[in-house]
Amino acid sequence: MNVIIDKQAGFCFGVVRAIDSLENELKESNTLYCIGDVVHNSMEVKRLETLGLKTISLEEFNELKDCKVMIRAHGEPPTTYITAKKNNITLIDATCPMVLKLQKDVLQGYKDMKEKNGQVVIFGKKGHAEVIGLLGQTDNTAIVVSNEEDLKNIDMTKPLHIFSQTTKNKEDYYSIIEIIKQKHQTKEIYVTDSICKKVSSRAEKIGEFAKGVDCVLFVSGKHSSNGLYLYNLCKNSNENTFFISDVEDIDINEIKKFENIGISGATSTPMWLMEKVKAFILERISQ
Repeated sequence: MNVIIDKQAGFCFGVVRAIDSLENELKESNTLYCIGDVVHNSMEVKRLETLGLKTISLEEFNELKDCKVMIRAHGEPPTTYITAKKNNITLIDATCPMVLKLQKDVLQGYKDMKEKNGQVVIFGKKGHAEVIGLLGQTDNTAIVVSNEEDLKNIDMTKPLHIFSQTTKNKEDYYSIIEIIKQKHQTKEIYVTDSICKKVSSRAEKIGEFAKGVDCVLFVSGKHSSNGLYLYNLCKNSNENTFFISDVEDIDINEIKKFENIGISGATSTPMWLMEKVKAFILERISQ
């Protein structure tokens, strides 16, 4: 039996940068707070919590004073920075550079649309941390769309500037844009391609990886948008693709049927977890 880990898998640059910042800070501080999960992978969050990380809600953050708080790769809205300044909170800002650039672009787009009596549209997952941060750049006035049904909330007579959450499916994004163009009355539409190149590159290559093995164990947190997206691409290329979050989810009797087993994961899945899955399979098969 061969067990192969996808060479393209593992943390994206933004998550690596955030985790490195967090671990470096925890070497000097006994406690470091983070608003929401630092990464959408419960196993990695648990590991970091053993080092002293404390995951808190926005409500809990608003009550803190005189401490250090990390901003994760997803970014935060301007109100978070205002609260930090008021409450003497030191921020360890690990916002992904791509997300930070997108926030600035959305802010500029919002200013431009105000002058034109237009609207900002964000293609993304409602309630996602990155989307909340982007909404904050528009005083929470942007229209968030996840599918064609949400387009009813757009005023198709006004100028539009459309952006996308960085981790969304590029094909879905441009499909939505084409539908908007068909429905829009004045055709004054501005589009920013804000999808992360790392995500789109993974999407292009993961199908090839899935086709090259007999089955795929796709390792991801259940709440990772990127993970669900990449898992479905794997499944489309190889029907013997199984979604797991840890070794407890593996049906070893099912896996024994295959000779070549591939392991891949989301951009929020740590390499150590995929290596753990590989070691578990090899150990159980040898028994």
